[in-house]
Formats: sequence, structure tokens, C-alpha cells
Amino acid sequence: MHSRDESQAVEKGFFSLRRFYGRFALALAVFLAAPVSLHAKPAHGIAMHGSPKYTAGFTLYAYTNPDAPKGGRVNYASSGSFDSLNPLIVKGVAAQKLRGFVFESLMSRAYDEPFSLYGLIAKSIETPENRAWVTFRLNPKAKFSDGTPVRVEDVIFSWETLRDQGRPNHRFYYSKVERVERPGPGMVKFVFKDSEDREMPLIMGLMPVLPEHRYKGGAFALSDLKIPLGSGPYRVRDVRPGTSITYERNPDYWGRDLPVNKGRFNFDTVRIEYYRDANSMFEAFKKGLYDMRREGDPTRWALGYDFPAVRKGLVVRQEIAAGTPSGMAAFVFNTRRKVFADIKVRRALAMMFDFEWVNKHLFHGLYTRTMSFFERSELSSHGRPASARERELLEPWREYVLPEIMNGTFAFAKSDGSGRNRKIMRKAMGLLRAAGYSIKDGKMRRKADGKALEFEFLALTGAQERLALNFKKSLERIGVSMKVRQIDSAQYQRRRQDYDFDMIQNRWFASLSPGNEQSFRWSAKAAGTRGSFNYAGVENAAVDAMIKAMLKATSREDFVDAVHALDRVLLSGYYVIPLFHKKYQWYASWKRITRPQEVSLYGNRPDTWWFVGDNK
Repeated sequence: MHSRDESQAVEKGFFSLRRFYGRFALALAVFLAAPVSLHAKPAHGIAMHGSPKYTAGFTLYAYTNPDAPKGGRVNYASSGSFDSLNPLIVKGVAAQKLRGFVFESLMSRAYDEPFSLYGLIAKSIETPENRAWVTFRLNPKAKFSDGTPVRVEDVIFSWETLRDQGRPNHRFYYSKVERVERPGPGMVKFVFKDSEDREMPLIMGLMPVLPEHRYKGGAFALSDLKIPLGSGPYRVRDVRPGTSITYERNPDYWGRDLPVNKGRFNFDTVRIEYYRDANSMFEAFKKGLYDMRREGDPTRWALGYDFPAVRKGLVVRQEIAAGTPSGMAAFVFNTRRKVFADIKVRRALAMMFDFEWVNKHLFHGLYTRTMSFFERSELSSHGRPASARERELLEPWREYVLPEIMNGTFAFAKSDGSGRNRKIMRKAMGLLRAAGYSIKDGKMRRKADGKALEFEFLALTGAQERLALNFKKSLERIGVSMKVRQIDSAQYQRRRQDYDFDMIQNRWFASLSPGNEQSFRWSAKAAGTRGSFNYAGVENAAVDAMIKAMLKATSREDFVDAVHALDRVLLSGYYVIPLFHKKYQWYASWKRITRPQEVSLYGNRPDTWWFVGDNK
């Protein structure tokens, strides 16, 4: 039997031991909950899947020329006009090239990889295996063009400002950050709400960094022509509102010797002239008023380049291959409109686009019909039966995918090229009858109330108007009325942002590493967000689920399967009428400028060109 003192000692020892094991258990629980955070370490770069191509200590991107001379000038051209020098807000139409020339990101993207980033303003990146957070260490040399150092405060200000006042895509992405921490001098850490979105560290790496002292107090949200301030390689030298903008290379640019910038930004002066229409812009190129032109008109590419400068060898034409998806160019149904609410109506109208006639008579046979949102790449589901993993992903959503799209036999209707394919017309009219329509007085009318099936196509350019007018003729053959209306760029931008249209033509660019931008294009949340790229108004639970699976994928194989599955759901929904794409990028340039021999995976990169001389 113990004495009272002995009993108290034993009891005290017991509670001490219990406290020890309690603390040990707590520490163990923390360790098991987030073991990967202990293994995260700073890195020079990051890839979306796997490891970056360039190892630590690399000297340049392979598609640049480190010996490219600095100096000279280059003139570009753009259509339309501009009334703002802030490309990061919805209000106004911003001048070209501000993003990248003036406003830099934390990290630089390499364009000979699907999706990898390397140090720029941030000299290193640190993220755990589950990518639940990311830490950037700033380069102490980074400074804005007024000489002010880039601080952690500027990074945090940029995140808060873009999250609250920026473009809808920035608000969408940056709202996924739960909190910001400052783990040490020159360091900023973003902790994410959703640890399953593995793209977020890279999304934050691409965040533009703004100087707080220039844009605080409401100055950021102004759509004005006040000269912007950033940390990039160029400064705005001259602005002629709506007509031209001129950039000058900053001789004191802090990042000129970084590996990610070697061989880039070679021109001393970059000028962009704005033209009201495509014809005047092309005539200006023929006269040498600007230096490089990416041609988008197959008729002009086939017939228009027989002018004196070409014959004399002063202008060079190039077909440049790209290893990336062609993107989706399409007529877009605004499914917010009642006229397009029924998928049978959308399917019927899609059948009536006669690609074979259009390609032969309007485009000299230079185009290929687009069958996928990720055409011309391994990410396309077209012609591929769904894999076991895809079927597993799509099992809860089987009713959202057409059988022929699931098994890889799907193709859009192919006409005989006559412009009057009766077999296709009969199928389209059958679908419209199933949707409750019938022909009366030569018009397709809804049986319930006699209302005609009619809508408006909003065009921005003459080329869009011409293509729409051809489609209009095809629809008239089945009693459908489509009014085509071309408007100016400012009005078009407003109406598109507000989804104030029935149908438009749009192009969504694509990469080999699609990610969060797919949410901004196709998610239900984006459908109700003004200014998003979900112009079709897609609200589809299967689409949201496939985007989530894509963002969650940890291996390239799982990622490709998830993108295939997303492609199948989008195609099955008939939200757009896919148009066509080119096999190559078409470029014409005056010989006074030239480019590196090697091109990037994404094709031509104008920021790698340099000035040769006027006498060349």
C-alpha cells in the first residue's frame, strides 16, 4: 500500500505520461494529415504533370536565339480600336500587348512544353505533392520601370485587387485562395480552398504583378489612357487613342539577363497601328506600313499575295507547323435563349452548316472540318472509343453522352457539296418536327403557338458576316429565318460580355494542358458570370464533373482521359456548330525582320524575332 505522497507522485507521473502521449499523438496526427508539406522544397520551375523540361541552371528556351541583336523597330497591325491601357479589367477595350510587355507574371511560361513555368519575378516556387499551397520567393532584383522594387506587398495587393476588381477569369481563379501568408522575407504563400485543383500553383505563377503605389485607392479600376506602370521589358512611349500605341524597350529592364528572357524582346521600338477593316489593313501591309502579318483568310492566302514586294523577295510567306490543338472555332448557340433550349433544335441547325460547299467555294479547299474541342492533338476524342477510365468517369453521366460519341464513330454531317443536300435537309426537318415544329406558309413554326423559328446572328467582321450569310441561305431551305447583323467592335464587346445575342461566331484557343480556363468557358458557375467565356450558357453537371476530374488528375494518362471525357460531353450537348481549322499557321513578313530557325511547340512566337535592317 502506497503512502499519500507516493500515490500523488504516481498520479502526477501518470498525468505527465498521458500529456506526453497526447502531444505525441497530436504531432503524429498533424504529420499524417500533411506529410507532403515536409518534403516540399524550392524549385526553379514547375510542370503541370511530371517534371519540367529545363533543369536548374538552364540558359535559355530552345526556340530563341541568344545571339539575336537588340535594336531596330517592328510595326504590327490590329483591327478595331482601343480606349483603355488596362488589360486586366472588363471595362473598355485595352490596347494590344500590354500584358507581357508592361505587366509581368510571377513566372514565365515555356512554349515548347505542354504547361511549365520558370522563375521570373519569383526566382523559385515551392509546393507540396498535393499542391494544397504554393510559396514564391521573389527575385530581389525585380523592380518596376520607375525603379521601385517589387515587394511581397505588391504581390498580395495584386492578388486582392484582381480577385475583387479584375476580369472575371481572374476573379474566378484567385477566389480559390483561402489565405495568404508571409513565411519569410521576400516570400509569399497562397493556401488554396480546394486541394484537388492541382493547377492552382501554376495559375498563381501566371498572376500579373501590379505596383501598389500606382494602382491603389481605386486607380486600378479606371478604364483610362493614363500611362501604365509595370515591371516588364517595355514601357508605353506614345498613345494615339484608338489609332496606335508605341512601346519602347526599357534599357534598365531588370530581367533582361534571365534565362527565360534570353533572345526575346529584341526590338527597341514596337508600334501597333489599328485599322477599321481587314481590307485596309492588308493594303497597309502591302505598302510596308507594318512588318508581320498572321493571315487568317484562306482566299487571301491563296490569291492575295501576288504583289510587287512578294515578287521581289521583300516579303516572305511561311507555313509554320504547331504541335498544339487547333482550338474551337464555331457558331455559338446562346442556350440562355428559349429558341435554343431544345437540343433537337440545335442538332437540326448544326446539320445545315454545309462545310463541304463552304470549303470548296469560299476557302479554296484549305480548311479541315473541326470534330473536337481539342482537334489536331492527342486530347481529341474524335475517332477514339472511350477508354476504360473514361467510361468509369462518365458512368454516372451516361445520359449526357451520345452513344456514337462514346464509341468514337461520331462525325458531323457530311454533304455532297452541292449546297442542296436533300438527305441532310430531311434529317434536320425530322428533328425539328420532334421538337414541336412544322412548316406553315413556308416558315418553320412551333405547333403550340405558331411562332416562327427565327433568331439573330451577331457578326463582328466582314468575314463572319459572309460565312453567316451562307449559313442563312442553308437555313432558309428548311424554313428557318436567321437575321445577320454586323456591328462595331465596342458594341460587339459589350453585347458579348452581357450575353445579349442569339448566335455569334467565336474561337476558343486550346493548349496541350487545358485547365482552369475550361471552368471559365463551360462551367455552370461561369454561365451566370458576366464577362465569362461561357458564351453558350452551358449548365451541365457532367461538364462540371469532367472539369473537376481533369484538374484533379496527377498523371498525364489520367489527365488525357479526363479531357477526352470532357470533349465527349461538350460535343454531345451541341452547344456550338464547329467550323473548321488550318493545318498550319500562315505568316507573311517583310525581310527587314526575321526569326529563329526553331519554333516553339505552340508555333510562331513574335517576341523571339529581331530587326535585320531596312536594306535587307
